[in-house]
Amino acid sequence: MTVTSTPNPDSGALVAEAKARGAFTYVLDGSALTDKAATLGAIAGLLRFPEHFGRNLDALYDCLTDLSWLPAGEHVLVWVGANALKDSDPRTYLAVHGTLSDAQRRSARAASGRRAAGSLFCWPIPDVRPADTRARFDQAPTAST
Repeated sequence: MTVTSTPNPDSGALVAEAKARGAFTYVLDGSALTDKAATLGAIAGLLRFPEHFGRNLDALYDCLTDLSWLPAGEHVLVWVGANALKDSDPRTYLAVHGTLSDAQRRSARAASGRRAAGSLFCWPIPDVRPADTRARFDQAPTAST
């Protein structure tokens, strides 16, 4: 997972920058996500994971490294309010954070230094003001079949 050098980066700026590159952007409002099931379910819903998603960290990694059901291109996940999970369940936060980071590193390696079809880039934003949080598709993905 890419962590910006700014302690509280502006999610709007990250989304705008990604959109300017032509990326599909997804903003996850984590302010009410305080356990593993809720967090995995929210990520799965936001990225429209396939029905076979196993709702565990291995399945999260598998889905994030094979985005074949989404349109080709760069996909950027911005996780705002990540401290809700970190504060309520630090181990789960570290596990989810690590899984997102591993998936992002694999995408970067697969892209060979450029953002290729199906690549994933993630930013966790620990604390944001409530007005800054939102869970929505900025660009709704369509089926690639």
